Amino acid sequence: MALEITDDNFDELVLNSDKPVVVDFWAEWCGPCRMIGPIIEEMANEYEGKALIGKVNVDIHSSVSAKFNVRNIPTVLFIKNGEVVDKSVGAVPKSTLAQKLEALL
Repeated sequence: MALEITDDNFDELVLNSDKPVVVDFWAEWCGPCRMIGPIIEEMANEYEGKALIGKVNVDIHSSVSAKFNVRNIPTVLFIKNGEVVDKSVGAVPKSTLAQKLEALL
């Protein structure tokens, strides 16, 4: 299951992670977010132990969203060693997200 990432736990879970991190910025009212939500959950299960995969609800945790200039959702950030190394904006196929993550493993 994807981790719930918040303004409070972001630095601890994401920036200090020794594994690659995938962060899905989403909102409940966002149709494309609902389309990739199940993909993010699948990836969280498939990459358990290899990568950290989580979600940030932009309506509730706006500080993290602002810090990374997330203007459109869904935005998926790929973070390694505390740095954003790749990103995806909009609803994309699982293969696109998996390929970006595989490049970091």
